[in-house]
Amino acid sequence: MQPDIVTTAKGLTSATVPMGAVMVRKGIHDTFMGTAGGEKSTFAARGPGYGVAGIRVDGNDFLAVHAVTQWAAERARKGGGPTLIEHVTYRASAHSTSDDPSRYRPKDEYERWPLGDPVQRLKMHLIALGKWSEDRHAALARELEEEVAAAWREATQHGTLTEGPRLDPDLMFEDVFKEMPQHLLRQREQLRAERG
Repeated sequence: MQPDIVTTAKGLTSATVPMGAVMVRKGIHDTFMGTAGGEKSTFAARGPGYGVAGIRVDGNDFLAVHAVTQWAAERARKGGGPTLIEHVTYRASAHSTSDDPSRYRPKDEYERWPLGDPVQRLKMHLIALGKWSEDRHAALARELEEEVAAAWREATQHGTLTEGPRLDPDLMFEDVFKEMPQHLLRQREQLRAERG
């Protein structure tokens, strides 16, 4: 059975088109997809070439993403076929610790991004509807910060990149194959020899 939703950060190929709804995350400065304006057409516009409906959505708008995803999933469940959803998103921070966004965009660009932070947008919308408040938001932020801090504390008990305890490297060869292939046996022996 095919899943209703598949997420891909890279390209659309015949092999990646299932029978359910297809979601694609694409950032304005995405390292996989190129930069804004670098493509000749939108990613969603490629869908019809594969017999797939395509739609583009503001990936920073929670309500728009939810509505389009619900629509595409329901469409697929009713036999309407897959839908390619292009989420146009914006990443305000660096892509990774080795990334320097100032090489490809102005340092203050995120401050001028239309409509701003998606969490702030949703918060303000819910407050305007009377469904949320600054106090509830602050309490949730504190709760989530503590949850992340607790998860970090638990994770570091198992070791970090600079401190032990360390797992036996041989473990990476275990629990994958019932009978280990020859190339992995050779790699395991090579690792053991290098470790002494």
